[in-house]
Amino acid sequence: MKKVLLRIVIGLGMLLALVLVLASMKPAEFRVERSLVVNAPADSIRGFISDFHRWTLWSPYEAMDPNMHRKYDGASSGIGAVYSWVGENVGSGRMEVLGVNSAKVVIKLDFTSPFEAHNTAEFLLEPQGDATKVTWVMSGPNNFMSKVMSVFFSMDAMVGKDFEKGLQNLNRVASH
Repeated sequence: MKKVLLRIVIGLGMLLALVLVLASMKPAEFRVERSLVVNAPADSIRGFISDFHRWTLWSPYEAMDPNMHRKYDGASSGIGAVYSWVGENVGSGRMEVLGVNSAKVVIKLDFTSPFEAHNTAEFLLEPQGDATKVTWVMSGPNNFMSKVMSVFFSMDAMVGKDFEKGLQNLNRVASH
């Protein structure tokens, strides 16, 4: 019986060591990126992104928790616009528009629950005739716990599908 227990302990120790080695090899930052050509000019699309009041029309996260509490502060749109939320299905956090120009919108993204994280979201706008290629990017630091989690879960796989849905929604509302 002691030999079996010893083998289990050694096996678990080796498994833990493997996870820690794999985690230590993960990059210091993560990046999730998705693109879609939206059938609207960049100026129109920029308005849907830089005005948080309009996110309810296209953001996939809005539909995940229709009962979430939303609060808008700062500027009504553009630089200085702030949006915070608290919900059961989407946790809580805060976004602030840091930059807007013809080529992109930059947003500071802070999550407070279910875990704390401080990331950057960027929406890159590249005109293509009457349409615009929109690239939604989220990046941020990969702390050690995030690296351990990434051994088991892919941030790209988890968030990427939401970005794809959001871009499709943005195409639907911006092209009308």
